[in-house]
Amino acid sequence: MPDLTPGYIIFIALLFFTAVLLFYYFFFFARLVFFRARPRKSTQQHPVSIVVCGKDEARNLAKNIPGLIFQEYTASRQILVVNDNSVDDSKYILQELNARYGGLTVLNLQQNAQHIPGKKYPLSMGIREAAHEILLLTDADCVPATEFWLQKMQEPYEEGIDIVLGYGAYHKLPGFLNKVIRYETFHSALQYLSYALAGHPYMGVGRNLSYKKNIFLKNKGFSGLNHLPGGDDDLFINKVANGKNTAIVIDPEAHTLSSPKRTWKDWRYQKTRHFSTSKYYKPKHQILLGLYSLSHFLFYFLILSCCIWYNWRIGLGILAGKSIIQQLVFARAMKRLNEADLRKWVLVMDLWMVFYYLLFTPALIKKEKKTWN
Repeated sequence: MPDLTPGYIIFIALLFFTAVLLFYYFFFFARLVFFRARPRKSTQQHPVSIVVCGKDEARNLAKNIPGLIFQEYTASRQILVVNDNSVDDSKYILQELNARYGGLTVLNLQQNAQHIPGKKYPLSMGIREAAHEILLLTDADCVPATEFWLQKMQEPYEEGIDIVLGYGAYHKLPGFLNKVIRYETFHSALQYLSYALAGHPYMGVGRNLSYKKNIFLKNKGFSGLNHLPGGDDDLFINKVANGKNTAIVIDPEAHTLSSPKRTWKDWRYQKTRHFSTSKYYKPKHQILLGLYSLSHFLFYFLILSCCIWYNWRIGLGILAGKSIIQQLVFARAMKRLNEADLRKWVLVMDLWMVFYYLLFTPALIKKEKKTWN
């Protein structure tokens, strides 16, 4: 039996956490790489209600609502916009859009819900007013990537499917911050989409999410979540999704696009708000996500410690082997999600994620702010 020197203990720990990461790459993430939507003998079109909520989003509504109106779709569809107590020109912008193009159902809210912070109340009102069983949700600052978004997002609905998870991407812009935002968005999607394929759906993003009205009403909407400002997308899906009632769509024609934050301060505020809801996930999902994050976080510290205290050749060899496998898996997943330009940044961003965890882990214990914009 080898001596249990500090260096040897570090080496064993490194092997363990490397094995954990490789397990996630092969068992979970590879599912997204090789995912193929079930072929259909004929095209189907269900009646769909598109629901958009906005608060003081006049500029985004003017820019993005036409992208919803001009979807290529022949079946019955409703575009329902919930204008949540806006004090800007949102009401008049929507009136103008309706006069010019038609096809909008506008719900102007003039009272705030007491003790229900965030987006849940306006979204609940919109869902209850929706005319069709299948709901397709997006945000006012999002636009469909193509005119086939609606068609693609409703296609997986068949017997037993109540939820469809999509990908909400960000516009590709110059600068390192844009790459950080898009990589973090990809990395998050890599997890929630591949976990869903493995039978463990745990979240979706409100920028591109669909579910049936009945599952919302049957589960009493956001009851149990109303005291939280966030969670109208991820916590609701965490509450109602399971391995049998959830499907995914990754076709680039079914993506939505949003404008990313332009400053580090704004992005940090946004991510802190989003990150804070994960502590309310089901315990099994917290364990799955926590083990991956912990392994990811410790890996580079253990590599450095192994090189110093055990054997630098072995440490660098493990780093090289893990990085090559990760590069292969992530690069192919990025191609599937139309983020192929990020492939050369995988190793840099993987190291950056160590600082990401340090930056946002305090959000797990911090009290949430009561806004949703």
